[in-house]
Amino acid sequence: MAKRQPMNDLARRERQIMDVVHQQGEATVGEVLAQIADPPSYSAVRTMIRHLEAKGLLKHRQDGKRYVYRATQSREAASRSALRKLMDVFFAGSASDAMAAILDVSAEKLEQADLDRMAALIQQARAEGK
Repeated sequence: MAKRQPMNDLARRERQIMDVVHQQGEATVGEVLAQIADPPSYSAVRTMIRHLEAKGLLKHRQDGKRYVYRATQSREAASRSALRKLMDVFFAGSASDAMAAILDVSAEKLEQADLDRMAALIQQARAEGK
């Protein structure tokens, strides 16, 4: 089995395909093609899906003459993996530096509910000794 490539190393079209598969749970090439804005050709999507499978991000089952693809990890697991890599690359692994950057770039968009949730998550982490 191929080693799983991190989601954040994907090209734009590959991320679009993975988004469709995560949203649908599983999908055929035709179903993916129908969900992509300004889609490439059927054969281009099929080739990209085969590449994603070779990278260990998708697997398939056969349903009659067609292949049905599904992700090898949940969107949440892929998001955590991408976030860990982003933190390592841009913030030297520092969660507080990453949080400060998030707050800096999204300050005008944050609502009180967002801040309350962040405060609750910090409090939970403290209680769990993290």
